[in-house]
Amino acid sequence: MAKIDVQGYGIYNIEDGKKLVLALEDNGIDILHRCGGKAKCTSCRVEVLSGDLGPIGEKEANIIETKGLSGNVRLSCQICVSSDASIKPVLTVSSEGLDAGPRPAEECE
Repeated sequence: MAKIDVQGYGIYNIEDGKKLVLALEDNGIDILHRCGGKAKCTSCRVEVLSGDLGPIGEKEANIIETKGLSGNVRLSCQICVSSDASIKPVLTVSSEGLDAGPRPAEECE
């Protein structure tokens, strides 16, 4: 189990291997995920405040570069939780006034 400190929300024990976007949503955090976890829209992005959320895959790296996002931003739909971290959700349903989007697939790639 990893401890994920979500700034403004609390600290959560998340099972290893669970997608971060699903862990956030399942713990009541209204994170956006407009493309359904396909690393296309960047709405599920989180700012990594501390910790290691694992390597950045090719799909995630490409969209982060294309959108010109900063180095400490990751896509929660592409992260399989494996260690403790502190994060801050960037876009939420309540902050943006949008529907969350389709629920991403359960499996980590």
